[in-house]
Amino acid sequence: MYTYSTLPTPVRLIPLAVLLFIILVGGVVTQLLLAVNLPPAEPPLAEPALPGSISPLFTPEVRHWSSQIVQWSQAYDLDPNLVATVMQIESCGDPEAVSSSGAQGLFQVMPFHFAEGENMRDPDTNARRGLEYLARGLSLANNKPGLALAGYNGGHSQISKVWGSWPAETKRYYYWGSGIYAEASAGNDFSPTLEEWLKAGGASLCARARTQLGLQ
Repeated sequence: MYTYSTLPTPVRLIPLAVLLFIILVGGVVTQLLLAVNLPPAEPPLAEPALPGSISPLFTPEVRHWSSQIVQWSQAYDLDPNLVATVMQIESCGDPEAVSSSGAQGLFQVMPFHFAEGENMRDPDTNARRGLEYLARGLSLANNKPGLALAGYNGGHSQISKVWGSWPAETKRYYYWGSGIYAEASAGNDFSPTLEEWLKAGGASLCARARTQLGLQ
């Protein structure tokens, strides 16, 4: 009868091989699960843009608001390029934009964020309410701009949730916003992600903004 010590060496190594196989497979499965539940890598929060400027890659309708974007950003200690990214996706600079869900103005702020009697589409009022919400989201997200953008779109509760549980719209918003913001922060004068967004439907939003602002 064989004892463990008298077993041939290859046989004695079988349990170790099985254990290593289990560890390897478990690691792969864990990585796959994390890939499903974690959002794609996002850029760090950039240093604020130079005073009086936003990136030139934004569309003309958003650049129309450049000086106001810088002022609003300073009031809430936000990077102007992050603020411009939100305006780009939300309204493309149309102060009269209204969504099917009732979101209003430049930053598409929902009515319940306003005090009674406030003009929801007044640019300064709309910016104040929208950027208050963005700044709170950025704080909750530990200064991760992509998560703050997801929170702006889907509500702050999304910030602590896993990627796999986000609504499809929030995933798209994260993709567009993170990409545009990263390219603006890198000092680029052209954004491939912004071009994708325009082709995916953003161009019609910008056409309405262009008419509203009299830029045609």
